[in-house]
Amino acid sequence: MNAMPPLTRRLLLTTGGALVVSFALLPKLAALAQNVPKLPGDLDKTPMLDSWIAIDAQGRITVFAGKAELGQGIKTALIQCAAEEIEVDPAGITLITADTERTPNEGYTAGSHSMQDCGTAILNAAAQVRGILIELAATRLNLPAEQLKATQGTVVANDGRSVRYGELLTGQDLHRPAQPTSPLKDPKNFVVIGKPMQRVDILGKLTGKPAYVQDMRPNGMLQARVVRPPSYGARLTQLDAGAVETMPGVVKVVRDGSFLAVAAQGEFQAIDAMQALSALAKWEQGPALPEQATIYDTIRQLPSNDTTILDKGTPGQQDAYTVRATYHRPYQLHGSIGPSCALAIFEADKLTVWTHSQGVYPLRNALADMLHMPQQQVHCIHVEGSGCYGHNAADDVAADAALIARAIPGRPIRVQWMREDEHGWEPFGPAMISQAAASLDANGMLIDWQYDVWSNTHSTRPEGPAGNLLAARYLAQPFAQPAPKPIPQPEGGGDRNAIPIYTVPNARVISHFIPQMPLRVSALRALGAYHNVFSIESFMDELAHAAGADPVEFRLRHLDDSRAHDVVTMAAKEFGWQPDAKLPRGHGRGFAFARYKNLAAYCALALELEVEHETGAVKLGRIVVAVDSGQAVNHDGIRNQIEGAIVQSASWTLYEEVTFGRDGITSRDWSSFPMMRFPAVPESIEVHVIDRESEKFLGTGEAGQGPAAAAIANAIADATGARLRELPLTAARIKAAIGI
Repeated sequence: MNAMPPLTRRLLLTTGGALVVSFALLPKLAALAQNVPKLPGDLDKTPMLDSWIAIDAQGRITVFAGKAELGQGIKTALIQCAAEEIEVDPAGITLITADTERTPNEGYTAGSHSMQDCGTAILNAAAQVRGILIELAATRLNLPAEQLKATQGTVVANDGRSVRYGELLTGQDLHRPAQPTSPLKDPKNFVVIGKPMQRVDILGKLTGKPAYVQDMRPNGMLQARVVRPPSYGARLTQLDAGAVETMPGVVKVVRDGSFLAVAAQGEFQAIDAMQALSALAKWEQGPALPEQATIYDTIRQLPSNDTTILDKGTPGQQDAYTVRATYHRPYQLHGSIGPSCALAIFEADKLTVWTHSQGVYPLRNALADMLHMPQQQVHCIHVEGSGCYGHNAADDVAADAALIARAIPGRPIRVQWMREDEHGWEPFGPAMISQAAASLDANGMLIDWQYDVWSNTHSTRPEGPAGNLLAARYLAQPFAQPAPKPIPQPEGGGDRNAIPIYTVPNARVISHFIPQMPLRVSALRALGAYHNVFSIESFMDELAHAAGADPVEFRLRHLDDSRAHDVVTMAAKEFGWQPDAKLPRGHGRGFAFARYKNLAAYCALALELEVEHETGAVKLGRIVVAVDSGQAVNHDGIRNQIEGAIVQSASWTLYEEVTFGRDGITSRDWSSFPMMRFPAVPESIEVHVIDRESEKFLGTGEAGQGPAAAAIANAIADATGARLRELPLTAARIKAAIGI
């Protein structure tokens, strides 16, 4: 697959463009920063309309988004937003995403922010451009704007006269600031938003067309591989690469300090050379890892920065029945199906990188720092990668490719990690511990709540300094890793969703942030919300049992949010939840609910499962979900997100755990890191979308992981009578808990 030339103002105008477009993402004018309402979504960061939308003389519409398609279907939803408000068929929209020379800087595609930030920006920008087009038509036709309407790329007057968008913009300029309010359409008149639309990215993937960065094969490309150290912190002390340099197809051995790589004409030639280099290299081992068997004790003993994130009433003072529990989550990896990959070319003092990074602008800044180059000489272009949410090795492999490309200028360099690289060197989701205590009054109402959570950081993404790129730490002049930082509330990192959404008069929540990181860690989908919702929703079931209450009714009596009530009620109703239902031996039901980050989508989930008594193996049955994502742009996309979240979470919850010894990571392949296989997926997943047409977009992609984990744990407890509080809930742990 050959790379396409980037769209520039010169290229656009020389191919018939009539709209003067500037892609320089200007800072807000000083006047806009003073006493003016905040602009909608990411228009507040990039306020010029032509940074988001371009229309040429033929009426062709291009929309620019700084968010990336990660398989979540965001391209489709963003096209729907633009098409609805600018009044064209979705097929008439060309969407450009995540390119440091073409699109707005929207940071990372993470935290389920795409619709609320980017979707909101595009929706409002498109509405404002439609308003401008109608104003231009009113002037041209000498009619009041009220007598005009936009439809299918044309402004039409009541008297039948019309003018196409491209004609209206001849000689005009959309390089003007966005406004705080937009002429948004009434949802009753929507013809695209909320209507079925097939995802624009699926057909090529299903038919085997080049779809991923792994598929790219530009002319003249070299294949490259990196030789990894034997352990964290190891240093290369000796290497005689002469024999490798003469191997068939080898173009160059690249060494910079302890960074060691080889480029060759063919992929298998590069792999053979990498293996030969690995056998020749001599290393000084790095510091030993802690013992896995006692990792939770180690974490609790490490110094922590403690922050009280909720302090209400007088917690801990209640003279009532108290329930206590402690929950554990292991290190877990992303498990990307396609190992991380990047392409880079260095020519004419400029570096271009094709990457599946979730943040092309932050990556550009980090690469520029690592290579001591001006940022404007580094161009990062997002191309989809085969499989990951969160901070896997996409940024690291881009750094590998950049270093090798600099050493071999003029040739495209393709680097794809090996499976053992991916599993052994990516940043994992952190291990976590939570401790909960709550008291009930005589009426079974919660009157006291205390919750503590211990965790490392949940983001070591490259922000600008190069130290969070793996390769940068092994150079002859290495970059130090920046000091880890917590993600502040209300979104949070390790303490994401640690504040209960339930009404409790006396409550205290403490986040114990641990700066020292025994293993390399960063963002895994949902961050700390996965563990905290698992803990809190498991604990709510334990409290309901102590109160002699049905788990659904117990939750409802402690919820003041009407939208939360609605999703809980709908999930229970559609599942057919009955208090004290009698189930066959070994069968159990589970329920869980959360609002992601306490500010994004609402998700309630009911499921049934069967535990095989002799082995402890779990068979997932029917799952029913209710979700409220605010205004639903694409119902099927929301269902895709929730279904994927549940399957992913079920795999984490029942199977996945990174293993390690004193010398390094030992779960380096699919045998040593088991994950869910197709025969173990749930029997069915039924998702009910509550469409709030007049409400804001709410992030959905990470709303289902925590509720799915807790519902599984609650159903296992229902089926076996044994409560498991340490993830993963493996067959061996279940078997041990029920005493077989």
